[in-house]
Amino acid sequence: MAIEKKDSLNILGETINPGQNAIITFEVAKLHTRNTLDVPIIIERSKKPGPTLLITAGIHGDEINGVEIVRQIIAKGINKPKKGTIICVPVVNVFGFLNMNRLFPDGRDLNRVFPGSANGSLASRVAHLVMTEIIPHVDFAMDFHTGGADRFNAAQIRITREEPRLTELAHIFGAPFIYYSNNINKSFRNACSKAGVPMLLFEGGKSFNIHDNITNTGVNGAKRVLHHLGMLNSKFKVSKPKTEAIIIEDSKWLRAKFSGMFKATAAINSYVEKDDVLGNITDPYGSFNHFVKAPNAGYIFNVNESPIIYQGDAIFHISTGLKNEQISNTNTL
Repeated sequence: MAIEKKDSLNILGETINPGQNAIITFEVAKLHTRNTLDVPIIIERSKKPGPTLLITAGIHGDEINGVEIVRQIIAKGINKPKKGTIICVPVVNVFGFLNMNRLFPDGRDLNRVFPGSANGSLASRVAHLVMTEIIPHVDFAMDFHTGGADRFNAAQIRITREEPRLTELAHIFGAPFIYYSNNINKSFRNACSKAGVPMLLFEGGKSFNIHDNITNTGVNGAKRVLHHLGMLNSKFKVSKPKTEAIIIEDSKWLRAKFSGMFKATAAINSYVEKDDVLGNITDPYGSFNHFVKAPNAGYIFNVNESPIIYQGDAIFHISTGLKNEQISNTNTL
């Protein structure tokens, strides 16, 4: 990992020297009321040289739990580095956060427009600012997300295959699952990868929700990574992960065969055998009851918590093709 030289940091026309801290903003746009809408960037620098770490959340405005994780990192002073620099952007998509909406007002998903354009759509312009003003200074990034549309994600780190450095850091983070997933075209993670900035992408919980266990997993994972990089202040204790991470190399979405009222009985993080009952779909009139069964043995790492579903809706995300040594615990993690 590249090591930052002990010199000034210049972002958005502001200069932050070693040992200094700053809160700077960039203007996203003016509202129709002519009020400006700004994105705060919290920067903490040690006098000692070291890596520059970026911590982000809120790329989707409805993913509140990710914002809460970064908020706690800042509120507890975890972002004050022993060496190097930590840059936090708790809410990248301020528009979506204000409106409690996943998307930008132009209907675009910010996580599908990177690296953006200075003259493009509103979402594209924000992506462009992030990539041109912040990312050139960054050595490593952690981005915090949640599941969408009532789908609750088990706490997991998503990385691409065959990335030894990221695999090492993912294990150090200590989430229950490490999920190998390809970079999606025009996503923030993909743009950072192309810019030479490795990223751990955390997923956990669901939209419009703050879950204590997910929050604690995210905050503790960030502390472990900072400790490993020599950046965590010595006043903070670092706990060991409760379990060894399960590596998910392949998976499938189980989709509803029928519309109706849905109740999951399989717990998130649990290991199931083929044909185990995972939940049931009923109608309001007591004349229909369909049992949803596991198509294969594996771990349940996403559950749809919506009480009403439609045919074709994704209701469970289940791992496939686990190696024998990974199946060490068939109980809930």
